[in-house]
Amino acid sequence: MQPKILLVDDREDNLLSIETILAPGGYQFVKANSGRQALKVLLNEFDFAMILMDVKMPNLNGFETAALIYEREKLKHIPIIFITANNYGDENMFKGYQSGAIDFIFKPFNSDVLRAKVGVLIDLYRKNRLLFEQEQKLIAINKNLEREINERKVSEEKIRQLNHKLLENIANLESANKDLERFAFMASHDLQEPLRKIRMFSDRLFTKYRDVFHEDIKMVTRIQQAAERMQALIIDILAFSKISNDKSAFVMTDLNTVLKDLLNEMEEEIREANASVSIDKLPALSVGPSLIRPLFQNLISNALKYRKKDAPANINIRSEISTGINDRSKNLLNKYCRIYIEDNGIGFDQKYAEEIFGMFRRLHHNGEYAGTGVGLALCKKIAELHNGFISARSKLNEGSTFIVSLPLQHQEKSRALPTT
Repeated sequence: MQPKILLVDDREDNLLSIETILAPGGYQFVKANSGRQALKVLLNEFDFAMILMDVKMPNLNGFETAALIYEREKLKHIPIIFITANNYGDENMFKGYQSGAIDFIFKPFNSDVLRAKVGVLIDLYRKNRLLFEQEQKLIAINKNLEREINERKVSEEKIRQLNHKLLENIANLESANKDLERFAFMASHDLQEPLRKIRMFSDRLFTKYRDVFHEDIKMVTRIQQAAERMQALIIDILAFSKISNDKSAFVMTDLNTVLKDLLNEMEEEIREANASVSIDKLPALSVGPSLIRPLFQNLISNALKYRKKDAPANINIRSEISTGINDRSKNLLNKYCRIYIEDNGIGFDQKYAEEIFGMFRRLHHNGEYAGTGVGLALCKKIAELHNGFISARSKLNEGSTFIVSLPLQHQEKSRALPTT
């Protein structure tokens, strides 16, 4: 399917020029001579990869048209590049980004720049469609499997066939997850520049006009706060993507040394929280050093964040050796080191013990506790990269215990962390 591009310009020669430059890319073009005509086109068609729109047009200019487009939920995902013959200055450029612009292209066109910018967005559009189609296929396959299992008693041969299909589904899901992680890294990296401009221009507005805006300055403050939250989320997504692609080797590591160095680094944070951290002697394990440190850091920071306001925070870290079944080694009995991070914080309902490790999953949405919902998902990913797992036990107002289970020994083929 050819990617569709909506071209919006009140001059026919400009539309022809853009179409001529981009024609070798094999795109499908839909043209509109005004902002109103563009809105009419979008009433009937939704599958556009992007919009190239002139800023200066009669009746509705490009900024106004973009604002109306993004009022519709079904159109918010379509990226817009504004085309202009003028350099409007920082404030008007900011207005363009605020109305939803991804980028600007200046007239006269530089053919290579135009093709490159359009090519990047078209590539993202194709990858996003591919991931969506794969997800829909996997959902359909899983639904079919569930229906077959529930509707009839299958034979041994049918069970074997279903298991084979399930393994294929898992492989497809893992492949889709890898693509999603790469896409998250790329998209988050590309978001850094427009976000930096948002923060820069909002800071400039705050500094220059805070005495003029009076009560309205709160709106600028909210922009700054929203940009800060978005930047924290982007940083966490990038960290998650980097962890998923970490190719460090397993080395024998003294966990006591790792924790000692980490607590020295977090000394100020611990003191401000009026907290105490006690550590029983931990064993040395074969781990990825660049992975195990952020795991402990996230769990300790989590305990500090969700401490009780009326009592000192106490965090205890201990370990024990236990046994369990490792399904990846033909059900052989393996020994695990279970590391417990216990706190006396506000806790949570045990029914959420599995959900909290989901990506962007947060139990508190009232703004009292800052965070992006990525930290515990990152901890789960690190444990899985070590062929281990993580779980939690908690009660409201009685504290929480996070349990990280890591194998004491690894098979020779697992000496290096799996790549993604």
